[in-house]
Amino acid sequence: MDYRRTSLVLNRQNQAISNSHIYASFAGTGVSSRLANGILADDNNTMWWDDARIEATVTRQYVTSHLRPDEALRLDEHLRFGHGLTDDTYWEWIELKAKRIFLILVELGVPDQIFGVIDDSWDDDDLPIPMDQVERLALTFQKDEKLEKKFFHKQFNYLLRHLQKGEQLVYEDEEVVPLELAEKRPVGSVVALATHNNIDKVHLPGKPDDVLLRRRIPLGFEKGQISPEDYLSGVDTMKSIQHGHLTSLWASYIHDNCAYLLLTPVNETNLKSVLTITPQSIKILAKQDRRLLLLNWLHCLADALSALHHHGLSHRNIKPSTVMLDADNHIFLGDVGVFPTGEKGGFEKDGYDYSAPENAPRPITSTPGVTMSRGATARRPTVVSHVPHHASTLSSAASVSTSSNSNETSSIYTNSTGSNPSTSPPLSSPRALHRYDPYKADIFSLGTIFLEIITFLLKRSTKNFSNHRSSRNKTPGRGGGLPDSSFHKNLSQVESWMDLLAKDASKKEDKIYRGVPHIISLISQMINADPEERPTAEYVQQRIYTILNDYSNIGANRDGLGSGIHCETPKVKDSEWNFGFEELRLASQRAAAEACAAVAPQFTETRSVALGNGGMVNGIERQPIRPLHPVESDERSIATKTSRSSEGKCKPEGLQPVGRLKPKAKAWQAPIYTGLYLSHI
Repeated sequence: MDYRRTSLVLNRQNQAISNSHIYASFAGTGVSSRLANGILADDNNTMWWDDARIEATVTRQYVTSHLRPDEALRLDEHLRFGHGLTDDTYWEWIELKAKRIFLILVELGVPDQIFGVIDDSWDDDDLPIPMDQVERLALTFQKDEKLEKKFFHKQFNYLLRHLQKGEQLVYEDEEVVPLELAEKRPVGSVVALATHNNIDKVHLPGKPDDVLLRRRIPLGFEKGQISPEDYLSGVDTMKSIQHGHLTSLWASYIHDNCAYLLLTPVNETNLKSVLTITPQSIKILAKQDRRLLLLNWLHCLADALSALHHHGLSHRNIKPSTVMLDADNHIFLGDVGVFPTGEKGGFEKDGYDYSAPENAPRPITSTPGVTMSRGATARRPTVVSHVPHHASTLSSAASVSTSSNSNETSSIYTNSTGSNPSTSPPLSSPRALHRYDPYKADIFSLGTIFLEIITFLLKRSTKNFSNHRSSRNKTPGRGGGLPDSSFHKNLSQVESWMDLLAKDASKKEDKIYRGVPHIISLISQMINADPEERPTAEYVQQRIYTILNDYSNIGANRDGLGSGIHCETPKVKDSEWNFGFEELRLASQRAAAEACAAVAPQFTETRSVALGNGGMVNGIERQPIRPLHPVESDERSIATKTSRSSEGKCKPEGLQPVGRLKPKAKAWQAPIYTGLYLSHI
């Protein structure tokens, strides 16, 4: 002990000066300050000391280079505290038991104190040493609290616990989290303006190309915090969601009373920005590759939502700003809704515009004559007599259609205080005529995203689309409210826009556009005002795949280059045997429809225009049947009454037996017939 202190007093200053270049090379993180999130401050000399690096670094040559010649000779001496009971030398103790301690002493500039530390029987297994016990190391002749504090903090640089995929670790407040910031903020930049305070990009040590998105979640029981139990439950839920087009959990950890989620993939931009200004990564693509990319986006998003719903989760916040893209134009849904986003409350326009009618926050509307509180005025809904072309899907429920399409004078006020879009409306609300289903609300929002992408594909402006939606409810003169450009309040305008897109697609020579009318027809089902009439996410995914493969010709046989659809087609499980029964059922239904046509031809003449020869219907309806609009797909069925005899043959309605009628099939549940009437498209 006396040797240690005397050596330190006499040689510490000279040693630090003479070996400064050595200390700089092996200083690890040096004296860099520690950030609140456990990541060390940016330093070009940052060195992460994992087990492999420690083993490779602390060699006999390395130890000798940090000691004076007379000190190096002591490495082969037997341990003093052994009293002849052991033949171990100081070097053997360092090599087997004290490599980390020696590295810490080197970083502090007192490597010669390794002999005194060994004489007191300290080794790496004693690390980390509590702050109140560090003075027992006697690193200085006189007590030096500053040096002891440095030792306490530096020891954690050599006790790293590296994160692995799928892990959830709990770090002590003084531990160092082995992550590096992927984005260097310019000096003097305001953090709040550069990025969200709770989101940044990091990467693992030595892997700068494997970037992860890190999200901070405060833990606690106060407002804006989440309890540790709810956090761990949410982590378990997110672990079950692993999809290439969903923000998925890579790993997680807790540090300094905050939880951190490491998410992948990492977004470079979002769809909202892409629709406003086309990024260079898309501009440089060839025309055909760009069209293929945009159509693939539809299937990728549908596949992601189908996977999310399959796990019993709903997104609840689908809008252009939460549809993300990475540097390779890889699209995915962000913010899966397991944890609260921490967004400010109040009215949020994007959430309102793209939300389903049963889930939209109610803005303040104005019209002369009816006065509301806070100085605003409200309008009484009026019945709209106009029936759109897509009446079978957009206006299935008259009550919903009334509230959704009566928009001639509606407007949004920026001082409104709507609720969070992710919060379901109360069942007693006039808007909640149907039991709220978050899955159906997701389908509506996804349909609006599809329509924005198709608009972009056909080189129409999203701003013009927004103006088109709100063109019938603009308030003239100064002081008017912000026009309501939401989808759910302007379904008739959305319908007319879809007609324009269908006409644009029909003028294109490229075969890839042949699937666009079918996609538009699917979208019309997805944005139905009645939630019960909307298809499931699985159906949307399968239908998009069929359209891209059969009509746009970008499937497996396109140009003999393999599959042009990004996500693989859903495969039949081993337990789901296919004996061709579905094909037999469809053939039987076609034959039954032909038999019905022979019995009552006066009611099937119009039907042949709608579904083509051999089209199947569930029965015969006396009222005239409206011909389908050109953009309505072959999957649309006619809502008719069902009447069958005991022999299974159809009869005219006048011969129907008295009894319970078969419920009307949903539009999206109708059989799919390809190529029956689409030769004119």
